[in-house]
Amino acid sequence: MTNSKNSANNSSKSNELYAIAEASGQQFWFEVDRYYDIDRLNAKEKDKITLEKVLVLKDKESITIGKPYVKDAKIELEVVSHKRDKKILVYKMRPKKKTRRKMGHRQELTRVMVKSIKIGKSVPKSSSKKEETVKKETKPKSEKSTN
Repeated sequence: MTNSKNSANNSSKSNELYAIAEASGQQFWFEVDRYYDIDRLNAKEKDKITLEKVLVLKDKESITIGKPYVKDAKIELEVVSHKRDKKILVYKMRPKKKTRRKMGHRQELTRVMVKSIKIGKSVPKSSSKKEETVKKETKPKSEKSTN
C-alpha cells in the first residue's frame, strides 16, 4: 500500500500545471513537455503555434475557469511532425440487394509538443492600445490640414 500512496503523490506533483483548451474542434488536456496528436494544421515542422481558446487553467495555487475562455491565457505549441492515423475500414451493405461498398480512411494528424502554458497580460497588447490612441489624435489633425 505504501507504493500506491507514493505513486499517487508523484502523480499529483506532475499535474501541478495543466490547461484544458480547444484545438481543431476538440478539447484537450494540455501539460507542459508532452506531445499530442491533433488534426492537421497548416504549419511547417518546428513552427510555433499559440492557442488562446483556454477553457480551464490550473496552476500550483488555483484553478481558473473561463466564461467561456480564460482571459490572457496562452498555450505555446511547437509542431514536431505531420503523420497519418491508422486506417479505418468502412463497409456498407444492403441486404438482399447485392450492394456492397468497402472504403478506407486515414486521418491526417499533426504532432505538437507543449512548450509553455502562460496566464497574464502580454506586453504587445498594451503597446498596441497606445498606438491606437496616437492614431486617433493624428487623424483629425491631418483632416484639418487637408481642408
